[in-house]
Amino acid sequence: MAKISVVVSAYNEEKKIDKCLDSASFADEIIVVDNSSADKTSEIAKKYTKNIYSQKNDPTAIDLQKNFGFSKATGDWILSLDADETVSKELASEIKSIISNQKSEINGYMIPRKNFIFGEWIRHTGWYPDYQLRLFRKGKGKFLEKHVHEKLAIEGEIGKLENHILHQNYESISQFIHRAADVYCPNEADYLIKNGYVFSSFDAIRFPFDEFVNRFFQREGYKDGLHGLTLSVLMAFYRFLVFAYIWEKKGFIKDNSGNFLGRTEEEFKKADKDIKFWFFNEKKKTIKNPIKKNLYKVSGKIRL
Repeated sequence: MAKISVVVSAYNEEKKIDKCLDSASFADEIIVVDNSSADKTSEIAKKYTKNIYSQKNDPTAIDLQKNFGFSKATGDWILSLDADETVSKELASEIKSIISNQKSEINGYMIPRKNFIFGEWIRHTGWYPDYQLRLFRKGKGKFLEKHVHEKLAIEGEIGKLENHILHQNYESISQFIHRAADVYCPNEADYLIKNGYVFSSFDAIRFPFDEFVNRFFQREGYKDGLHGLTLSVLMAFYRFLVFAYIWEKKGFIKDNSGNFLGRTEEEFKKADKDIKFWFFNEKKKTIKNPIKKNLYKVSGKIRL
């Protein structure tokens, strides 16, 4: 019968590692890569496995550390977890069933993930169903180690599972800002520059504005209420930081030419027009009566 290894990479996760590894107890093997934690992460992990490997902590090399853990796994299948994630009982049963009855050529599976942010399961705003490629045949998947937040690369066919990984994501504003400012944003700036990003001064407006529109309107963040609004603004700030880091890495390019105030005004006018369109478009969806909806469309065209 096929066996499964769960691989967890952790750094100072003494508050969460217990639940994570307990949820992984259905597996035949648990591998923990402890990235030089200064707390009791490693000590707690010993309750669940002897397979604990110490690595130097490097927030920009998270995927390299995960690949190291994959190389230590002996199971036929590997499930990659973060320390702030747990496997639901339903998912554990589904994984065991899939592996024991695996007859297809599928080498990896996408798993839906529930993100709990600021104490709430976020159902919209781009955080659900948040499919993650986490389950794969040993030797058929790895991270390419190009940047933080990249996805697993799988050789062969990919399927989807129905049940969830549960993710205790951001618990505080300071945690969000710390990760963004110190790890994710500078890394993403490097990635964009490396891949040919052409600098534009007004991306200082476009980056955050486009992100807010994407989160709050296109991904229906407004349905998450204040959580959705706040997360949309925070993600807009995240994208502004990416731009700011690019600007810094480009040597703080100067741009005072060509009526800068007027050009800035045009950017905000365009943003204002786009915002009005999105409010109109989303409000239209809430109108059920066909006649009222048509009247709303006509009045909206006149206003816009």
